[in-house]
Amino acid sequence: MENSNVVRVKYKDQKKYVFSPTCTFESFLECVARKFDLPTMDIKVFDGSRTEVDQEAFEYLMKQPDVPVLEIFIPETTSEDSFISGSLADAEDSSGSDDTVILTRSPRELRQAKERRLAQMIEDILKGSPGGDKIINEYARTKCLSDSRRRDMVKILVAHMTKEHGTSPPRRLKEDYALGIISLFPCLADPRSKLGYEHFYNGEDGSGYLAWRIKTLQKEASEGRVKRSRLSQAGGPSVDRDPYKEGNWLSDERQCEEAIALMKHTADESVIKEKMRLTLVYRQKILRDTDKSTDVLTIFPRFMDIPGLIEQDFTLLFGDTTSAKLMEKWSTNIKPKVIAQSRGLTQTGELQDLIQNAVATEVEEGWDSDMSSILLLVHLLPPSTQGRKRPGKISARQACDYLVKFLKNVVSIEGHLEGITQSVQPYLLAVGPKKSRIQSYFIVVDKQALPCKSSNSLAAVDELFKAHYVFGTTYCHELTNVYTFLQTTVYDIDVEITKVNPRVAELRARMLQ
Repeated sequence: MENSNVVRVKYKDQKKYVFSPTCTFESFLECVARKFDLPTMDIKVFDGSRTEVDQEAFEYLMKQPDVPVLEIFIPETTSEDSFISGSLADAEDSSGSDDTVILTRSPRELRQAKERRLAQMIEDILKGSPGGDKIINEYARTKCLSDSRRRDMVKILVAHMTKEHGTSPPRRLKEDYALGIISLFPCLADPRSKLGYEHFYNGEDGSGYLAWRIKTLQKEASEGRVKRSRLSQAGGPSVDRDPYKEGNWLSDERQCEEAIALMKHTADESVIKEKMRLTLVYRQKILRDTDKSTDVLTIFPRFMDIPGLIEQDFTLLFGDTTSAKLMEKWSTNIKPKVIAQSRGLTQTGELQDLIQNAVATEVEEGWDSDMSSILLLVHLLPPSTQGRKRPGKISARQACDYLVKFLKNVVSIEGHLEGITQSVQPYLLAVGPKKSRIQSYFIVVDKQALPCKSSNSLAAVDELFKAHYVFGTTYCHELTNVYTFLQTTVYDIDVEITKVNPRVAELRARMLQ
């Protein structure tokens, strides 16, 4: 060559001259990477004798009258041996030139190509959907998305996904959509996670915005989904409420969105609880919006990992006195009367076991004393047939399963949640080696397990009752009598405006004597 700073380079089906302004090895690699838009400069160089060329050897070769054959490869792609025995030989046969540089495609380059393809897919879906341009424009302007825009994006993408692939799309597809999102909108990636997109979809535990939206659609399609109706009864959890006391609540939507964003990324529980307190009114507003109420756990995901947030919201709505009533009244006042009334029922083996455990101080088999007494209340107030679509009624024993389910601690909670096939109202999941030794309680809501603040069974029931008011969830039909009794007799909520079953009214009168 007349100018030894010029090397002819071949990459795939392209041939280009590469000019290196200086005769340094680093400059040569930079020019090759830039010329062919390569993802890395981690390249090995070999001469015509298949001897590796380092920086010193390269500078020597560039001073020669004719630059010898230079062949390169990216180490991540294959082993050096297979490169020398296969790629170089193939290159010599096919190129017919001694001035050729051959590059193989790296895994990183393959991943980048996939990211570009998936980003284009997400962009095409958004541009082809109403409101999609607003999402793209907001990101272009701010390099982030507000919660409302992010929620709109998830709804658009899930609607497209389920339309094309059904309501149970495979894991790989959901991962592709999640990767496509952060490829199109890099600032939405989570730098602390392994893949960056787990908050949109985590294949390990089936969580993330996409998964939660799909679950919502599945529930909406299931029979009998009327979960947060605010027209179901005159009193109770479906009533719109203001906080118990005036407070410095955040009213500006932007301030609320900033608080929500902070909560999602901080590990400081005191900060989370304070921001949850400040956003109470905003959260109640979401619960009153039928289009947004099903997304409350998506918007406020810290319910799912910070115990005590349900208790805090309920106390803000009703005050400390009402919040403490079950724990104060049950053991000393209500529980003995429930046990006494249960002795007058037709005695079955199960009922006798519950009575025996309810009066015991130590229980070896079956539920502990407090949980047994709560289940006795279910037997005293069994489900009624009123309002049911089908004739007949379930037994009190069956109704108990709508209140609490036992999960042996060798079985995963995730497996239990995945086994939920139809819409259900909140219930307790008791986890432990056996019923008398429960280690932890969870409240199952929207196929999510929310940790209870205490492993005490009565405290868990207390929190379950409060969850209905915190999430605006109607009572389970099978337990309406039980919850209405607790509402009007123990917590003294909406006593004057709540219609009660005659059986509830009768038992309530006996309890208040």
